[in-house]
Amino acid sequence: MSKFSQGSSSARRNAEALMNKSQKREASFKLEQAQEHEAMVTKTARLRELRLAKEEEDKRLREAAPLPSKRPAKPRRSRQT
Repeated sequence: MSKFSQGSSSARRNAEALMNKSQKREASFKLEQAQEHEAMVTKTARLRELRLAKEEEDKRLREAAPLPSKRPAKPRRSRQT
């Protein structure tokens, strides 16, 4: 019976080692995924702020710029044949 328990114990140790390795890899992957998500959220927020600032600046420039004066319409010339 001792031979059976040694084999079982060895198999158990191997299985636990593989499980720990898998869990570490999974935890590392989840951490990396969370970091990438946080970086994307930060980048998106920064780009949004830049876009809003640009839109505000464009709006301010449009309001400050004088409206183009309408030119009087030129009479059309008839075709000469």
